[in-house]
Amino acid sequence: MSITTTTHLNFRGTARQALEFYRSVFGGEVTAATYGQFGMPEGVPGFDKIVFGQIESDGLRLMAYDIPGLDDPDPSATAGTTRRENGATITDRTFFQSLRADSLDEIRGYWDGLADGATVIEPLAASAWSAGFGMLTDRFGVTWVLDVQAG
Repeated sequence: MSITTTTHLNFRGTARQALEFYRSVFGGEVTAATYGQFGMPEGVPGFDKIVFGQIESDGLRLMAYDIPGLDDPDPSATAGTTRRENGATITDRTFFQSLRADSLDEIRGYWDGLADGATVIEPLAASAWSAGFGMLTDRFGVTWVLDVQAG
């Protein structure tokens, strides 16, 4: 038996921008369909929003979707917050997106891309368990944990 898991991200009207941002970071192909393409009448609010979106690149697959009727570009409206305090990670988020690479150079490239407009929670640096570990919340409200595979 073999299974695959794909993160499905929900946005408040910014799914298209998020998909293009992730494409700029990870490369790959974006597939997107709007509510209008699935039969919503033209002129109805949300007609041009994403009902199904996906980016796929070298083992990474993310799906994205605009929550109907809930346009709000502030990512904290749905995503919550994460911060470091007294050596602990304090969050009200239900998940973090983890990204692991084989080398520090590779993870640094992804870090640099995701960090554009992000809030850095834990800077990318060597840790007791990895040659590189860092945590940030990107401009779309997704918190990423990046690290180098221990070898």
